[in-house]
Amino acid sequence: MAHTNDHPGEQAAPDPIRLIGIRETALSVDEVFRAVGDDAAGGVALFVGTVRNHDGGADVDALGYSCHPSAEAEMRRIAEKVVAGHPVRALAAVHRVGDLRVGDLAVVVAVACPHRAEAFDACRELIDDLKHEVPIWKHQSFSDGTEEWVGAC
Repeated sequence: MAHTNDHPGEQAAPDPIRLIGIRETALSVDEVFRAVGDDAAGGVALFVGTVRNHDGGADVDALGYSCHPSAEAEMRRIAEKVVAGHPVRALAAVHRVGDLRVGDLAVVVAVACPHRAEAFDACRELIDDLKHEVPIWKHQSFSDGTEEWVGAC
């Protein structure tokens, strides 16, 4: 009798990184979800980061993201690290740059794995590492006329 992890679907896919991108146009949850479709995946974890109307107790009027030219390569490096540490069948991540409004999608990531716990773990690592390591900066304008730059998004 074969062990569960002996099934090919329990292993990482040969090329699980399906979509990595920095976009100046609106992001699509459907595009990211479709990109991670995989018949061997029993769980897909998807995270959507949106622009909120406040930060640190101040009302946010506008927000803009800008990035270093290496940002997309850094996203891929992080994706490769997540794939190496988890049985990822498929992974996708896109981040928006430019001027955004409250409610706009800023980042969408998804990970498909054989089981839900693995998908949640891999997705959390992916978004947390993207947030801390990718050179994307956020410029916020507040309703009181002040503004601030925030380090890596």
